[in-house]
Amino acid sequence: MKLIIHTDGCSKNNPGPAAIGAVLKNEKSGIVAAISRAIGNATNNEAEYQAVIIALNKALELGADEIELRSDSELMVNQLCGRYKIKSTGLRPLYLQAAELLGRFKKVTITCIPRELNMEADRLANEGLK
Repeated sequence: MKLIIHTDGCSKNNPGPAAIGAVLKNEKSGIVAAISRAIGNATNNEAEYQAVIIALNKALELGADEIELRSDSELMVNQLCGRYKIKSTGLRPLYLQAAELLGRFKKVTITCIPRELNMEADRLANEGLK
C-alpha cells in the first residue's frame, strides 16, 4: 500500500512551544489519518523532524510499504536526501530516527513542496499549538 504524507512542524518563538501536523492519504487522495499535537518546547526544525517521525510510525502502523513524503522544510528534505549535512547536534538524533524509519519502506520518495501545497499539514500543526 502506498501513502502520500504531508508533514509540518511549527514553533512559537523558535525555540518555544511546538506542535506537529501530518496528513496521510491513499493514492485516491482519501485521508486515512490526520495528526495534530503539541510536542513541548522545540525549535521549528526539531518540530519538522518530529512530524516526519510520528507520521512515518503511523504509516507503518497502517501497513504502508511505499510512501511519498512531502514537506515544505527545505532543510529537512535536503538532509533526509543526503544533500545537506546535519550540523545541529539537536537534529542529529531526530535525523537518525527518521532515516531508520524511512529504511523500513520498500520505496520512498521525498519532495520539498511550496508552503501553499502543504496547507493541511500546516493547519494541523498550528491547531496543535492551541
